Amino acid sequence: MGFAIDPRTRPGWVRLSVSDVERSIAFYREVLGMVKLRDSGEEVVMGAGSEPLVALREQRGARPKPQRSTGLYHFAVLLPSRRELARAYLRISERWFLHGASDHLVSEALYLSDPDGHGIEVYADRPRSTWRRLPTGELSMDTLPLDLRSLLSELRDEDDVPGEGYRLPEGTVMGHVHLHVSRLERARAFYRGALGMNVTFDWSRYGALFFAAGDYHHHVGANVWAGIDAPRPPPESVRLLSFSLLLPDERSLEDLLAHLRSMNVRISEDPEPLAGRYGFVVKDQDGNDVELVVRG
Repeated sequence: MGFAIDPRTRPGWVRLSVSDVERSIAFYREVLGMVKLRDSGEEVVMGAGSEPLVALREQRGARPKPQRSTGLYHFAVLLPSRRELARAYLRISERWFLHGASDHLVSEALYLSDPDGHGIEVYADRPRSTWRRLPTGELSMDTLPLDLRSLLSELRDEDDVPGEGYRLPEGTVMGHVHLHVSRLERARAFYRGALGMNVTFDWSRYGALFFAAGDYHHHVGANVWAGIDAPRPPPESVRLLSFSLLLPDERSLEDLLAHLRSMNVRISEDPEPLAGRYGFVVKDQDGNDVELVVRG
């Protein structure tokens, strides 16, 4: 099987360019319930509690990302419970437009986009004891309509209804990042071969692969739904600037770096680590910056 990334690794944050940062701040605060954690003048970091989730950099007047291009499909905010997902549903549906709501067997999810069209998933995992595996060992996943009546049954009294002061709860983290890629085999070579993630669900007959550290359902998704050999988004468009993977300690990071060097992957120092964390940056097969960071 070769090198395996530490199974305690998980995604951290995404960095996005946006055309109007004040409009984006208002969206992430008022619709999703994030709080502003830092404003350096060049970058605004939004998150839940003390957990950074989204870093915004203004590119004033940037155009929308072309549909036929690689980069972000969506980032996924993982809530700590089904009850919190129900509360998020009420909050979002009252203030914004939902694109969909799905049952993936391992999780339940809501889908929307921010004002610049960056895709967002808000989800809660089902208990791991309910996850099922195929004879191949891969997880059984699907995309079915979400039972909203069942979801809303989690809210039992008025205290469960989110009001004006609603904020994402403690324990909210980045669950996964899903990318448009140019070729699935290239994504497999990088995320499996170079980073050492497991292929948890091979949906390549439908144009997608899912990767994870350890046995989670997925930390990175890859699809070719924007087209085979889709180009990178142009620099004048809003786009994914980078996303991070948080490793549990220095030893796990050093092991990963040693493996990447053996694969002749170019490694750069992380120019702007968040919250005192340090790390390095590598580019994936489509030029996306992946920050490899020791968890604080």
